[in-house]
Formats: sequence, structure tokens, C-alpha cells
Amino acid sequence: MQEYWQPLLIGIMAFLYASVGHGGASGYLALMAIFGTSPALMKSSALILNVFVSLVAFIQYYRAGHFRWNLFWPFALASIPLSYIGATLPITDSLYKKLLAVALAIAIARMLFQPVEKAENNPVPLTGALAIGAVIGLLSGMLGIGGGIILSPVILLLGWGRVKETAAVSALFIFVNSMSGLYGLFQKGFEPNGQLTSWLIAALVGGFVGAYQGSFKFNLQTLRYILASVLLIAVAKLYLT
Repeated sequence: MQEYWQPLLIGIMAFLYASVGHGGASGYLALMAIFGTSPALMKSSALILNVFVSLVAFIQYYRAGHFRWNLFWPFALASIPLSYIGATLPITDSLYKKLLAVALAIAIARMLFQPVEKAENNPVPLTGALAIGAVIGLLSGMLGIGGGIILSPVILLLGWGRVKETAAVSALFIFVNSMSGLYGLFQKGFEPNGQLTSWLIAALVGGFVGAYQGSFKFNLQTLRYILASVLLIAVAKLYLT
């Protein structure tokens, strides 16, 4: 029964995350934690799904005219090499679960609390953007996420971009970090998940619809409350196992 439920839930996650310009890795990892997937398979599977869904999300937000290159490149410049390094670092299953639980808690906060959009964008300090990108990149590689769930609230809280600009930048940020992290995992010896094909199909369908709704249509706040509840269950499971 699980082989039928997991693709469906993966598709729903992709839909919800892509609606805000994210690849959904934290959501996929939450589901895999709930279903007892081993950490070795979790990272590689989440990054592969992330690559495809974040690219779909970016294309939709770019088509809608929300992407700003000058908001993207300072963060990405530092994050890409650090994501590779993070993916190659040895990390115990116990530490991985604890760090992932923290990342999911950040994702819950991001889903529940939407920062107020500033009337005008503040200038992005280069040094600060490089430092933030480096830290997020390292964590992204270690955990198997793209880092957008951390980057987007930072941009919004500091008034560096509007909501949909932030979504567009986060989507491409997730894509490049996921590619870098995947390359690091390939260097270590990649182990694919046998269910990845069905998960990928479901994620692409959900991601395409979600990105279109988020970039051109409406805000899905009620569904995000449901998603936050799923992530909360995963956090509890990670700490109890």
C-alpha cells in the first residue's frame, strides 16, 4: 500500500512547495522520515526530486517576470561550492536526523508565518549575502536540501526582495545547490532509491501545477497549514528515533 501512497504524497508536497518557489526537499525528507527510509537514500532522492521541481518552479516564475539576477548571484556564488563540500562530509545518522529536524522546524515557521512585504527593496550587502549563501550551502549539502526554505525568509525579513521575486530567486538557488550537492554524492558513490521513478513523475506533475498557481494565480495559505502539520509529525519522529 505504501508504494501507492508515497508517490501521491510526494506529488502533493511538490505542488505545495513549488507554489512558493521551492523544490520541496524538506517535504520529501519529512515523508521519507515518516515512512522509515534510510538516511543514505533520503539525501540522494530528495536532491534529485529537488533538481526537477525547482527547475519547473523557476521557469514558471521567470516567465511571470519575477526573477532578479542581482538578488540571486551573491548568495549562489558562495553556496554552490559549499553545497558540494557539505555533501561530501561524513555525518552520522543520528546527527543527520537532528539537523534535519531543525531544518524542518524552519520550514514549518516559513509555511505558517509570512513576513510582511516591504514597500521598497533594501540594498543587498555583498559580504552579508556571501556569508549567508556559504552557511546555507554547507547545510544544504549536508542535509540533502536546496536551502531555499532558509534563504527565502531571510530575504523577506531583511526587505531585500518582494514575495514573488524571492520565490523566483529561491527556485534557482535550490536548483544550483541541489546540482552541486548531487555531484558531491556522486563523488562519494551514488545509491539510487528503487522507487525514485514513480516519485519523480508525481513530483513533476505536482511541481508544474503548483508553480503555475503560485506564479500566476493565488496564495495557498490553508494548504500550507496542512503541510506544516505533516512536517511537525516528521520532526517528532526524527527526535524520537
